[in-house]
Amino acid sequence: MPLPLFYGIVYAQDLITLEEKKMDHFAAVILAAGKGMRMKSTLPKVLHQAAGRSLVEIVCSVAAPVVNGEICIVVGHGADQVRETLGDGFLYALQEQQLGTGHAVGQALPAFSVLPEHLLVLCGDTPLLRTETLSALCSSYLESKADCTVMTAVLPDGGAYGRVIRNARGEVEAIVEARDASPAQKAVREINSGVYCFRTRLLQQCLAGLQPDNDQGEYYLTDVVAAMRSRGCMVNAFICEDAEEISGVNDRVQLAAVSRVLRRRKNEALMRAGVTMVDPETVYIDNDVEIGPDTVLEPQVYLHGTTHIGACCHIGPGVKIVDSQVGNGCEIGPFAYLRPGTILADHVKAGHFVEIKKSCIGKGSKVPHLSYIGDAEIGERVNIGCGTITCNYDGKLKHKTQIGNDVFVGSNTNFVAPVEIGDHAFIAAGSTVTENVPPHTLAVARGRQRNIEGWAPWHAENAKKVETE
Repeated sequence: MPLPLFYGIVYAQDLITLEEKKMDHFAAVILAAGKGMRMKSTLPKVLHQAAGRSLVEIVCSVAAPVVNGEICIVVGHGADQVRETLGDGFLYALQEQQLGTGHAVGQALPAFSVLPEHLLVLCGDTPLLRTETLSALCSSYLESKADCTVMTAVLPDGGAYGRVIRNARGEVEAIVEARDASPAQKAVREINSGVYCFRTRLLQQCLAGLQPDNDQGEYYLTDVVAAMRSRGCMVNAFICEDAEEISGVNDRVQLAAVSRVLRRRKNEALMRAGVTMVDPETVYIDNDVEIGPDTVLEPQVYLHGTTHIGACCHIGPGVKIVDSQVGNGCEIGPFAYLRPGTILADHVKAGHFVEIKKSCIGKGSKVPHLSYIGDAEIGERVNIGCGTITCNYDGKLKHKTQIGNDVFVGSNTNFVAPVEIGDHAFIAAGSTVTENVPPHTLAVARGRQRNIEGWAPWHAENAKKVETE
C-alpha cells in the first residue's frame, strides 16, 4: 500500500491498516549506558521501575515484536546490573566512556556477527513507546525507501529536546540539540524523539566521520542526519501523533509521570475487558497482571508482578497481592496481603487483615480474618478461625503445615510446623498444635482451666499493701 507522504512527513494514523509484523532484516540497538545523574541514585537509570518493570525491560519488550534480528543493549554505568536484569537473549556492547549517543551506537555495531541491513535505534529510558508505533515507523521507513527515518513529535514547547530542522521543501536537513540551537531554531516545535531507522552500512560510514563540535564535547547521533544529507541521502520524518509516547525519564518526577501513564493504560485495558474499578486512579496494577471479567477492585488495591486473578472476584480496599494466583469467585480483603507463591482455588475467602505466603488454599475454604498462613497446604471447605497462625519458621528453616479437607480450626490456633491435620478434623480454639491430628478427630492442645475461688479479694488487699509501703 503506498504511504501518504507530504514533504517527507508520515503520520501515524495513516498507517493503522498496516499489518503488525516483524520487519525483514531489522535489528535493534537500545542505548542503556547512562548513569542518570538527576535520578540521585546508585542504581542505573534504566533499571528504575515503572509499573513493575525496569525502564529498559519495558523498551526491550516493546521493540522485540518489531525486529526479526538481534537486539543489542549498549551498557556502561552499572553494566553488570543491567546484564543481570535482562539476562540472556540479547547482545551487549560496553561503552566504557559515555561520549555521546553517536559513540554509543558505534560501540554497538561490532557486536553483530553479521551487520543487519536495517537498524532501529531507541533509548532505554522511553517506556511509553508502543509496539504499534514502532511497527508503523519501520513500515514507513521501508515503504519510503529512505536512508534514515526519524521519529518526531510536535510539542507546544520543545524544551530540552533536539529540534528538527527542515529546508524550504519541508525535507529534514538536520537535528540540532537544544543546548546548541539558536533562538530561531529553539522556536521550532517539531522535536526529535531519539528513535531512528537507519540503513546500517550508511550509518556506519557516517558515524566514522562524527566530530564532537558541540557544547557537550560529545559525538551526537543526531549529527548523522546532516552527514547523510550532505551525501545526498534521503532522510524523512515520521510524526508520532501521541507525543506522550516519546517521553523520557531523567529524574524521579518524570519516572512517576510515566508510571502513571503506564498504569492508566493498564487500567483502561482491563476495564474495557470487563473489570470494574471503583476508582481507577487509586488502583495500582503492574503490566503483567491478568484479571478475569466481572472482578471488582475497590480503591487502594495493589497488584504486582505476575499475579493472575480469575473472574467474578471481589478485591476489597487496601489489598496487596504479589506474584500470586487467585481463582474465580474469590473474596479478598479488606486489608489482606497475599505474598509471592500464594495460590487460591475458586471461591476462597481471604478476609480482612489476613496474610498468606507461599501457600495453597483449596476450593471453598475460608480464612476470614486476622490470620497468618505461611508455607501451608489447606484443603477444600476448610474454615480457619480468627487469629490462627502457622508457625512455619524455627529460626533456621521453614516447615510446612498440611491441612486436609473439611477441617474446622477454632480461633487463636497455632500450628507448629511441620504438622499434618487429617480430613474432617476439629481443632479446639486456643490450641497450640505440635503433633499430627488424625482424620475425624478433635484436637485440644491447651492447658486445663483452673478456677481459684476468693483470689480477687486477696489480690485487691495485697495490692493496697504494696501501694502503702
